[in-house]
Order: sequence, then C-alpha cells, then structure tokens
Amino acid sequence: QVSLVESGGGLVQPGGSLRLSCAASGFRVDYYAIGWFRQAPGKEREGVSCFSSSDGRTYYADFVKGRFTVSRDTGRNTVNLQMNALKPEDTAVYYCATQEEPGCGTNWANYLDMDYWGKGTLVTVSS
Repeated sequence: QVSLVESGGGLVQPGGSLRLSCAASGFRVDYYAIGWFRQAPGKEREGVSCFSSSDGRTYYADFVKGRFTVSRDTGRNTVNLQMNALKPEDTAVYYCATQEEPGCGTNWANYLDMDYWGKGTLVTVSS
C-alpha cells in the first residue's frame, strides 16, 4: 500500500530555513518520481518541485528557484525539500505526492495528475 508522510514543518522567521521530508512506504523512491506541492489559505494547490527517479533530474517552480533544493535519500526512502531564504508568501501546507511514474513529466506541477498524497505539513513564515 502506497503511503506518504511529510514532516519538518514549523514556524520560521523570514530569511530562515526549514527542511521538509517525505517518507514513502509501499514503494521505493528510486522507482517513482515524487513531487512537492503547497497550498496557502484561500489559494489553489501549486507545484513546488519534483524529483525524477528515472534520471535524477529536478524541477522547480520559478518562485522557489535558487532558494529550494529537492533531494533523495534512498537509504531512508525519503525525498527532502531544503527551503532557504524563506518569505512570508511561502506560508502554506506542503504536501508530497506521486503519480507512480518514474519521471516527473512536463506537467509535473499539475496536482490533478497525482495519485497519492501525504497529509501535509504546515510551514509558517512570520516574524
């Protein structure tokens, strides 16, 4: 049974850092791509980043490029999201998801294509 569990969220000041982790069970993270998404209050869910298991390529939304880094830990079967230089507008519930495909695909940021989701972890950026 596929399961995803996010962790690492919390309250951080603007300019600070957090590291989110997505622990997978029921499959290996070197089999399927894992995407990170977020949803702020009153806003639509949006794609943040994706790690492609097929070739190790990484993808980022423009609004996080240069600040966020996605990585994979096959030993722990996790995909992690290092978030630096956080801004108040990064405040959201962050989710990881998979569509059980090895690659992220050109539509990796389309949350409607995902088959399995974690329950999310809240990130609040505030002074």
